[in-house]
Amino acid sequence: MTARLQRARPGSPELQALVDELAEKLGRSVAVADPLVRMVSTSRHFGDEDPVRIRTLLHGCADNAAIRHVLAHGVTQWSRPGFIDGRDDLGLLPRYVVPLRERGHLLGLLIVIEPEMALGDQETEAIARAAEAMAAQLYVEHIATDPRRTDERNLVLELVGTDVAARTAARRRAVELGLLGEAEHVLVTLVQLSRGPEPVRQSEAALRGVLEGFRQTPSAQGLLAVDQERAILLQLREGPCGPDQVAAQCARILDELRTFLHPSAAPVIGVGGRHPGLHHAWTSYEQALVAARAARRLPSLKGIGDWDLLGDLTVFLQLPEHTLNASLVPKPLRTLAEADGGDRLRDTLRCFLEHAGSISRAAEAMRLHRTSLHYRLRQIQEITGLDLDNGAHRLTLHLGLRIEELLTASDEAAA
Repeated sequence: MTARLQRARPGSPELQALVDELAEKLGRSVAVADPLVRMVSTSRHFGDEDPVRIRTLLHGCADNAAIRHVLAHGVTQWSRPGFIDGRDDLGLLPRYVVPLRERGHLLGLLIVIEPEMALGDQETEAIARAAEAMAAQLYVEHIATDPRRTDERNLVLELVGTDVAARTAARRRAVELGLLGEAEHVLVTLVQLSRGPEPVRQSEAALRGVLEGFRQTPSAQGLLAVDQERAILLQLREGPCGPDQVAAQCARILDELRTFLHPSAAPVIGVGGRHPGLHHAWTSYEQALVAARAARRLPSLKGIGDWDLLGDLTVFLQLPEHTLNASLVPKPLRTLAEADGGDRLRDTLRCFLEHAGSISRAAEAMRLHRTSLHYRLRQIQEITGLDLDNGAHRLTLHLGLRIEELLTASDEAAA
């Protein structure tokens, strides 16, 4: 599958000159990629190009499978140059890779195609000298970009923060600077990572690289804040964003993050509610926090929590973590679980309540005769001591069942 990740920012003329000079000196194809293996600068061919290089030049980014193969060698954590193996099935020849670091920061990767996985001393010395110059150039460009990213990050945090005055000032500033228009609908998407083996800057690079492509789209304009193990994407749209659109966007984000990060990073996405106007961005963000918590706790959501689809679970998921435990399950429901046939009776109770107390619809859903259903319901009432004709009693049992489902799913996720 071809990567849909936005292409990295093109390299500067200064960097391109360094790449071309090294390529001519070696007589080999040379490229500089960013830490996500997205092409930044590349030389002309020297008859050593392979299908991966050709596809990368055509599409601006390598295939996901090729990127995963390169990153699987741990190149972003290398302290010295080394070779990566080729892969015939991917159309990838072996490459000599040099991590481009400056002041501890990984800024990119210098990549030289070398089918024989053997370089002479003069060649490795030339590569080392060029790598030093390239790292210095990338650092200069990185420093120039950082203040803009910091300003944008601070603006987003103010727009979604709890300080009303700061939110108002941030909205005015965003519009005056032309960063955001007056679109009618706001949507906040939160991406969270667990602590993986990658350095923090690699996680940040992955989050930024993936989400940059969603800042400006045909249907949305937005701002992005990236901070170690999380990213906040604030989007403004002319019309409301439907659940299918949201699901498709989130699926793309997760797919691309999983290409660049170790599985232990376990990214999850929380999508806030859709609201009219930028002044509701903070509300959408608070809801995105809850939705991300749902995505982390409920495996059935497959890493994506959407506030608008969570229903009554949003109530429970706003409780403090230490209180969200079995003590919330009502005693009558615990008594039912301990009784003979408790699982069967709980399933019956759940079906009855989810069909709004309709005997006919519940019996049909369970493929059960009405007489049998009445008998089970009488058993439930006797065991729990609650009256299923009483609205408050039914609510107690229904909420208890929902809490049980949430706790069971969370236990499965932890396992």
